[in-house]
Amino acid sequence: MTTTPADYPRDLVHDAKLRDGSYVHIRPIRPEDAPRLQELYGRLSRETAYHRFFTVMKRLPPDWAQILATVNYRRRLALVAEHEGASGAGVEIIGVGRYEPTDEPDTVEVAFVVQDDWQNRGLGTILVRDVLAAAAARGMRRFRAYVLSDNRRMLDLITRFGDVHERKTDQGVTELLFTRRAERAGATR
Repeated sequence: MTTTPADYPRDLVHDAKLRDGSYVHIRPIRPEDAPRLQELYGRLSRETAYHRFFTVMKRLPPDWAQILATVNYRRRLALVAEHEGASGAGVEIIGVGRYEPTDEPDTVEVAFVVQDDWQNRGLGTILVRDVLAAAAARGMRRFRAYVLSDNRRMLDLITRFGDVHERKTDQGVTELLFTRRAERAGATR
């Protein structure tokens, strides 16, 4: 059964068209999505899982999934992308974008993952844009991201949407501190 918290940000729910013409449903995460996050992790390649978590696990532990699925929609927010699974598997989470609080009140840490067979279709772009916009609407002005230095696609995506103010690389991890770049007038979802 799906329950929707009273403070659930319905304004963030929308359908998005990908470059290949397919549509995905974007919405804020709910606590009952925890098992579906575990299923998503199970469908990720080792490389994609490593790029997101900096480690590879056999499965996403249930307590991690529950923590990741439980947000307050202001200081912690995650957006999921859903699509009907293959061969009647039901609706699957195929991507997640999130922000988490840091020690600085106007700065959040962002992270993104897209299931391998949904990459290169524009879903990462949509998730980055939507997460940054949702954070900005909630008073977050600066963003921090930790990205493996060989993850060129994520580094390029962040620099497309953000103005980087600090960039440090240590032991193969690049830390970026950036602000959201203003979108061009007339840009739509």
